[in-house]
Amino acid sequence: MTIGVFDSGLGGLAIARAIAELLPAYDYLYLGDTKRVPYGNRSQETIHGFTARALDFLFENDCRLVVIACNTASAESLRKSQQEYLPRNYPDRRILGVIIPTAEAAVEAGGRSVGVLATMSTVESGAYERELKRQSSEITVVQRPAPLLVPIIENDGLKYAGPILDDYLEGFESTDSLILGCTHYCVIKDEVRRRFTGPVVSSDEVVPPKLADYLRRHPEIEETLSKRGRRRYCVTDLTSSYASFAGRLAGADLPLEVVSI
Repeated sequence: MTIGVFDSGLGGLAIARAIAELLPAYDYLYLGDTKRVPYGNRSQETIHGFTARALDFLFENDCRLVVIACNTASAESLRKSQQEYLPRNYPDRRILGVIIPTAEAAVEAGGRSVGVLATMSTVESGAYERELKRQSSEITVVQRPAPLLVPIIENDGLKYAGPILDDYLEGFESTDSLILGCTHYCVIKDEVRRRFTGPVVSSDEVVPPKLADYLRRHPEIEETLSKRGRRRYCVTDLTSSYASFAGRLAGADLPLEVVSI
């Protein structure tokens, strides 16, 4: 069986790449819902519907567990997917998100104030604030939505990112660390680190070791995973700009397969 990685677009390829680099033996199936990206300005009901379709595809294609790399889907749909979707459809499978491990990493980085730069939906969900305060009630959380970043990153507009980042990062001066609460932001983490003096927590650096630890603690799942080093990359829409962006994220041209979900 396979490890699935799902994102609303192509930003999750950064996490998929990092996971495969740390755990190269396993087989992976990536799904990017490029037809419906971005999720960040959608309602919770719509996001959950999109996520359920993606999970259907991944589990029907032999995934034993799925990492929802999308912060928006993790914030708006993970709990409902775990508590309602899985028991009804695939009770023997597992779904993991990125909110909890990323929040854990921010707490481990130290300090009493954590900033969260994310999509509008993730900020409005309050998922990071709830998780951070669950781990430490004394933490102060400062959040700010950054709706322009995903379209810029997806459409090869990184040359325009600097002034926009300067604006979005205003207000985080008092925070000790900063969470990049969207997989797409992995692409600009170095730009953020040049502008923010404290630790910057990026999910592509956090999720792989957390997944490795999860598999160590759950041998009943790990032992069912196939280890042939196979990779399959699926998207729901494909354009030349998507193909170019995917290649930049992966460090090589990827054989992107268009699927319908």
